[in-house]
Amino acid sequence: MVCLMEELMQYVWQYRLWPTGDMVTVTGERIEVLDPGILNRDAGPDFFNAKLNIGGEHWVGNVEMHVRASDWHRHGHGQDRAYDTVVLHVVEVDDMQITRPDGTPIPQMVMRPDRNFNHTYHQLVNNPLLELPCSRELVELPRIYISDWIAALAYERLFTKTDRIAALLERYQGNWSDVVYVTVGRALGFSTNAEPFELLANSTPLKTMLRNSDSLTAIEAILYGQAGFLEGSLEDDYYKQLKQEYAFYATKYGLKRSPNIYWKMARMRPQNFPHRRIAALATMIYQGFRLGSAVLSVETEEQARALFDFNLMGYWARHFNFSPTDGGATPKAFSYSSTTVLLINVVVPLLYAYGGATGDTGRQERAIDLLQTLKPESNSIVDLYRRGGLEATSAFDSQALIQLRRNYCQQRKCLFCRIGHRLLSARVKAPRA
Repeated sequence: MVCLMEELMQYVWQYRLWPTGDMVTVTGERIEVLDPGILNRDAGPDFFNAKLNIGGEHWVGNVEMHVRASDWHRHGHGQDRAYDTVVLHVVEVDDMQITRPDGTPIPQMVMRPDRNFNHTYHQLVNNPLLELPCSRELVELPRIYISDWIAALAYERLFTKTDRIAALLERYQGNWSDVVYVTVGRALGFSTNAEPFELLANSTPLKTMLRNSDSLTAIEAILYGQAGFLEGSLEDDYYKQLKQEYAFYATKYGLKRSPNIYWKMARMRPQNFPHRRIAALATMIYQGFRLGSAVLSVETEEQARALFDFNLMGYWARHFNFSPTDGGATPKAFSYSSTTVLLINVVVPLLYAYGGATGDTGRQERAIDLLQTLKPESNSIVDLYRRGGLEATSAFDSQALIQLRRNYCQQRKCLFCRIGHRLLSARVKAPRA
């Protein structure tokens, strides 16, 4: 596991952000970097195939980096033949000389990044007081630079979702109905219960419920039982009926509950309770799960919204959860904003993934058009960047901001963020080597 300082040193080396004058070995030989090499994120030296001139002698080989030179031995490199080809050892602290197996010393250089660069880096990465440490500089960056990064982030997030769909397609041996079913299930959990819903869908085969698609009660019994919501004892007639039916179907089909389903409901609005979302999933399965083919045929936003514009029936038209009294709920399954989230997390990635799997670029273009047409999500992440000067004008933008927040800002991966790179590279005073 690469430590934070080593990660910084790799970054400085990769982008040639060292100050002029520091490029000498500990024995005083001048170093000229002709090619820093290729960064290696797997086992082995940090950079492959670097081209260097050290003390007037041309070298082609690998470069390894450590905070302390003695880390070479702590990491076991002396016994690893993969490190025999290291031609330069870059360290922050020169506490010992490193040699090759034949006893010849490996040229060693001490790296100390520019003071302003270091200060900016630690302000970005180690500032627990600011949610968005780069907010002041953010507004000064050229808009074209920001828009390019936003586009890349939006695609990065979409590719993450389509990769998950590809994994499901392999798991279900090319059955798109199963893939759509699990994808819808995960999306119904929204951000809070996405994992429990996906576990529920994976442990409750669609084909099992389709055998009973003429009975909404049977479908609900199976789903609520598999979700673990029928294990208590309530004075509610419908609850008792579902519990009895689930016992029958669990025995008939050999159903097994996932032991890892843990539902979150603290500080949740009643309309977002998983009970309501499960009822919506049951309604989609009732009378046949036609959503699969419908999703993959969507051409307009209106068609996409129509897929989720339906009312819950029976017990769930009036209840938010199991209760012997009327819960005051309305029949409508999803609000406008909830439907938007489902379009973003179900329709768009499925269209894009299906288009990629079948070579249909038209479907992929429709997916992107839909994402760029939809209004941006309204959540704390979008609000945070709006206050920092980044305004989302579409769901394409808001998805990019979610990706930026979760995969870069929260993890303090400023070195891998184009905004962070721009700010850091601007802090290097001297010309690059």
